[in-house]
Amino acid sequence: MLDLEAQQSVMAILTRMDAILEKVDRLLTVQHPTESDDNQALDSAIAFTWQRIDGRGRFRAVRHVDLIRLDDLLGIERQLDTLARNTRQFLHGAPANHVLLWGERGCGKSSAVKAVLHAYHRDGLRLIQVHRHDLLDLPEIIERLWERRERYILFYDDLSFEAEDASFKELKALLEGGIQARPENVLVYATSNRRHLLPDRFADRQATITDDEVHPNEAIQEKLSLADRFGLRLGFYQIDQPTYLRIVGHLAQVRALPTDAAALEREALRWAMSAAGRSGRSARQFIDDLEGRLALREE
Repeated sequence: MLDLEAQQSVMAILTRMDAILEKVDRLLTVQHPTESDDNQALDSAIAFTWQRIDGRGRFRAVRHVDLIRLDDLLGIERQLDTLARNTRQFLHGAPANHVLLWGERGCGKSSAVKAVLHAYHRDGLRLIQVHRHDLLDLPEIIERLWERRERYILFYDDLSFEAEDASFKELKALLEGGIQARPENVLVYATSNRRHLLPDRFADRQATITDDEVHPNEAIQEKLSLADRFGLRLGFYQIDQPTYLRIVGHLAQVRALPTDAAALEREALRWAMSAAGRSGRSARQFIDDLEGRLALREE
């Protein structure tokens, strides 16, 4: 016969075991997404993110998409023309290239992709944002999009890899060279601050040469070959002062801000000196600040 303390201890253990068994039962009865689940999600929006929760990959609709008009992006007209043309080829079923948009921070790389979505979503263009840690899910994502009638851009924003990171090989296989075919309704658009996506350090080259590598050049080329899989590589650079002021003036006009042109330019240049230089992003941040100050003044 157990005493009272021993009985209480046994009851506590049994309660914990019941809780554990309940959790195990929930895990075992998890339903994986079906084709109808995918279609329901993909029919509901124009932009999505890919998420893996409890071992299940899902398309999550983005309800409030940050859409930008092509006409509002100044100073990068050449890059926009090329990106828009490539996207139109894709939408018409003609050959089109994967695109790498690389270059300076805040110069419109991500905005260009969002602007293309805004311009062509009525023609069946859709955007799926995929993160670097989801690279291993690429075969699953592609398989689920294969029979869809829309055209999908897999969007990797601010993509880069460290030298020891081998996951970039999954992306290489998707872009070109993998055993699984790529459906004609899927393209990859990626943005990066690095032209080659991987760091290319002089010290790394020296280490490769002095290591046991018999053909050091081949090891270096392996690291740089990922960017070569993108048929189009568009460079974005820091803008000059006249272009920066043109963007500021355009944004002030779009938002109908009551400002003197000369004063606007003086304040904008002062802002650029204290910010991260001249860029479309710093121009927008300046206008945000100015609009906020004017609103408080009106109150």
